[in-house]
Amino acid sequence: MHRDETSGGTGDDVEAVTRAVLTASRLLVAVSARSLAAVEDRVTLPQFRMLVVLSTRGATKLVTLADLLHVAPSTAMRMVDRLIAAGLADRQTNPANRRETLLRLTDEGRRTVEDVTARRRAEIAAIVERLAPRQRAALVGALTAFNEAGGEPPAAGPQPYPLGWAVDGGP
Repeated sequence: MHRDETSGGTGDDVEAVTRAVLTASRLLVAVSARSLAAVEDRVTLPQFRMLVVLSTRGATKLVTLADLLHVAPSTAMRMVDRLIAAGLADRQTNPANRRETLLRLTDEGRRTVEDVTARRRAEIAAIVERLAPRQRAALVGALTAFNEAGGEPPAAGPQPYPLGWAVDGGP
């Protein structure tokens, strides 16, 4: 039988931690959605995930990009075509293998990732500022362990990413 925080448990209970993480994920999804609001007429959440991957990895082959996003190459190709049409990404010949095409961000795509990330960072910082210093320290430790368990690399420091979301990603 599991004990949880509401019944006087220690918080070690997997179900209690899972509920807390799910609640936090709803908050982070809401923050992500608000951060994308300024560009939602041009970029969907899955397309933004693709921009973030291109931002962190640089020029990437379509098959690799599809694999990283866990989508079929045909889905990735449609996403890329839309991003190219929006001026956020482009194709280039791979200098190491002229038969391959690489996908990369344009300057506008890079600015889009930076702007959305800056809005997201500011909103998260405002939430974190409302925590007591002891709570902040505990949150850093807990989230670091959670991210490591999930295999997510750390986000960049105070500069807007290149990051990894959640991908969240979620976004």
